[in-house]
Amino acid sequence: MNFTERKLTAQITVLVFLLSLVTGLAAAQNAEPGSKPEAMAHTAKASMEKLDINTATKDQLKELPGVGDAYSQKIIDGRPYRAKNELVQKKIIPQATYDKIKDMIIAKQSKMAPAKAK
Repeated sequence: MNFTERKLTAQITVLVFLLSLVTGLAAAQNAEPGSKPEAMAHTAKASMEKLDINTATKDQLKELPGVGDAYSQKIIDGRPYRAKNELVQKKIIPQATYDKIKDMIIAKQSKMAPAKAK
């Protein structure tokens, strides 16, 4: 192969690379706004606000990994919680399930209405 042929081959290779890069970027822009790759979805979930086990609905609780109808109802029935680890202490859920969700939940305390002055 002479110099001119090698130069032409290199230019074609660069053009193919750039075309594939532009196609990939265009596909990413055209993706539906709600659709995310798994890694991005996991990162987004990790950055979400923690779910309050004292006020969450049954459907919100069921979205937690390992929590279905039965556990979500038991969580609701066991309210209020002073700390999230009471889910295990009160035998509401098993330790293995708690380990999956402990970084996603919180047990906020309700603010008591101040006593009225007479």
